[in-house]
Amino acid sequence: MTTAPAPELLLDHRGNPLPVTRSLLGYEETRLGNAFHEAGHAVLAMSYGFHVVSSEIDVREPEPGRWDLGGVTMLALKNGDPLWGFAAQAAAGALAEVRYLMTFGLWTPERAAVCAAVHDREHAIDVLAQQGARLACGHVPAGGKSWGQVRGMALRKVGHLWREIRTVAHAMNEHTTLTGEQIAAMTGLTNAPMPGGAA
Repeated sequence: MTTAPAPELLLDHRGNPLPVTRSLLGYEETRLGNAFHEAGHAVLAMSYGFHVVSSEIDVREPEPGRWDLGGVTMLALKNGDPLWGFAAQAAAGALAEVRYLMTFGLWTPERAAVCAAVHDREHAIDVLAQQGARLACGHVPAGGKSWGQVRGMALRKVGHLWREIRTVAHAMNEHTTLTGEQIAAMTGLTNAPMPGGAA
C-alpha cells in the first residue's frame, strides 16, 4: 500500500525538502522503524498534554523497486502548551526509532546514525525561539536548555512509555495513519481537547 502525501508534507517547517536518507534495512524493517519514530512523537506529545491530530507513516514508490518512507505527526498547538514538552516530543522520534533497532536486534552505529532526524531538532529550536525560549545544540544557553538536556528528558519518557509507543507503532505499521483519538483509545492516554473548543 502506498500513500502520496500532500507536497507540503514533504517540506520541513522552513519550506525546505525533508532530508532523504538511505535506509540500511529492508522495506518492512524501515517501515516499522518509521512507525516507531512517529509513535514516539505522538505518545510523548499526548503525555505532555498536546492535542494530537494524527500520526502517520508515508510510503511512496517513486520508481519501481525504490521506496521513500517517512512520516508526520500533526499537533494542534495552543498558548500555554509546555515548551520543554514540545522539545522533548521532538527528540522522542529518533530515540524511539533507535530503541526499536536495539529491541529488535537491528542496531548498528550506522543504522542508529540514520535515525538522527536533525529536522526535528531544528523545528523544536525554531518553535521555542518564537515563544522566547532558548534551546541550543552543543551548549546550555542562559535561561534555556541544550538539546542534550531535552534528549535526556525524552529518553526517560520513552522508557516509561515504551509499552504505549510499541502499541501505537505496530498499529500504525498496520494501518498507516492513526488519529489522536485512536492513539488515546489504545494507550489509555488523554488526547487534550482541540484548541478553540472544536472536537
